[in-house]
Amino acid sequence: QVQLVESGGALVQPGGSLRLSCVASGRSFNFYIYTMGWYHQAPGNERELVASITGSGSTKYADSVKGRFTISRDNAKNTVYLQANSLKPEDTAVYYCNAVPTLMELGLPSYWGQGTQVTVSS
Repeated sequence: QVQLVESGGALVQPGGSLRLSCVASGRSFNFYIYTMGWYHQAPGNERELVASITGSGSTKYADSVKGRFTISRDNAKNTVYLQANSLKPEDTAVYYCNAVPTLMELGLPSYWGQGTQVTVSS
């Protein structure tokens, strides 16, 4: 059974920083072949992609976080991180970790974590 567990969410003032972590576990889970992503969802809104990173390190970012957030991964630890700097109130949301097969031809399942709350407020 594969699990994704997020941590690091907190209440932080505007301009502050957080580092979110997501640890993947499971006997048969091949971390390297999964693209890992961070999504966020605020009340009443759709879940949106914030950043993603492939097993080889290729990254993508939403325009709203470019220059402020950095996604990284440690394949040896089955862990993906999101360093969030210069946080704004509009970043407030539940942040979810996602794992999706980089190659759809593999026919493998995708996974979601339970989320961690980030609140940016003075």
